[in-house]
Amino acid sequence: MIKQVATAFEHKDYQTAAKLIKQLLKETPEDPWVHFYLGQLHEVSGKRQQAEKIYRQLLRNTTNTKIVNQSRQRLQRLQEIEQEERQRAISKATSEPSHAEPGVLVLEPLATELKTTAAPKFAQIMQLDPYSARLMLPSRGWRLYRTGQVGELQFYGQQLQQVGIPCFWTTIAAIKQIQVFQVKHFSESDPKPTVVCRNQENQFGSLTFDWSEVTARVVGMLPIFEQVIDVDSRHQLEWKTKTQDHAQFCDLHLPSRNCILRLYDHGYEFQKGIEIADQASQNTITINWNSLVQWIFKQIPQVKTWSNFTHFAETALDQTEMLGNIQPHIHLLRREKTNWDPAFHLYSGLVFVNELKNCLGS
Repeated sequence: MIKQVATAFEHKDYQTAAKLIKQLLKETPEDPWVHFYLGQLHEVSGKRQQAEKIYRQLLRNTTNTKIVNQSRQRLQRLQEIEQEERQRAISKATSEPSHAEPGVLVLEPLATELKTTAAPKFAQIMQLDPYSARLMLPSRGWRLYRTGQVGELQFYGQQLQQVGIPCFWTTIAAIKQIQVFQVKHFSESDPKPTVVCRNQENQFGSLTFDWSEVTARVVGMLPIFEQVIDVDSRHQLEWKTKTQDHAQFCDLHLPSRNCILRLYDHGYEFQKGIEIADQASQNTITINWNSLVQWIFKQIPQVKTWSNFTHFAETALDQTEMLGNIQPHIHLLRREKTNWDPAFHLYSGLVFVNELKNCLGS
């Protein structure tokens, strides 16, 4: 009867093949040839995942060389078909000019207990092995997973979302469109807060807003590097770049004005404007900064604080080309440029864009 099944497939008489296979599964359910043709039946029915599962089982459990070779060939063909379809879908997704813009795909944290079921799905979509896929899924904070054309990133992102893997994507252009004001000090607190600040053209001005306009606050530390003399393994003196300190940053997001108010500890003028801390002139910068941050947080206790920048930066710092296209709007005195600065602006910008997208329900 197996020969009859083979003949039915040769003549593309799949209805007859299905009847014969159904009968053989009852009579000789252990026959690997029956399962091989069942796999082919799934293929022609468009059930490629079920076919793939059968072929892989045959490779694991069958010693018949002919079945093993044919199952391997069928698997390879399935993979080629999937790859061809993927490439066609990506080409379609990036065909419009706006979809060809550079962007980023960010993975959001997933509870550890959910990783076991999510990892195989992630592996299949992104064509990874399950072990690597599990390592890639974050559990603490955001992971900058991929850069490229935003249409392609959307293609992958939508598939990930459909299987329950949280993620989002956006263009670099969306980050660049956000205005950034460097806050020098608060000049007023009542009835509404007013800040003296510099805009992106380095022009001085003031901005009055309402605390209710602030939708997010982003805090982070940026390393300050210095050249120091060190002793190498041969006990020779050498110059090395080491982290000697950190600069503290706090961003306040005002999406209704499409802007970020950016404060940092060494750039804030504690001796000007409203008095935040007692004896500010005699306090250290750290004490003054902590007082300032606590005062701000008291004004907006309901607003979420985003503080996982360092974890995010670890996944983004090696994306030198992409970060090189981002103006950081950070004015630390540095001997050399560092990817830490655009990484912080990217992190804050992603919070801004993603929160705005969620508010709009898109």
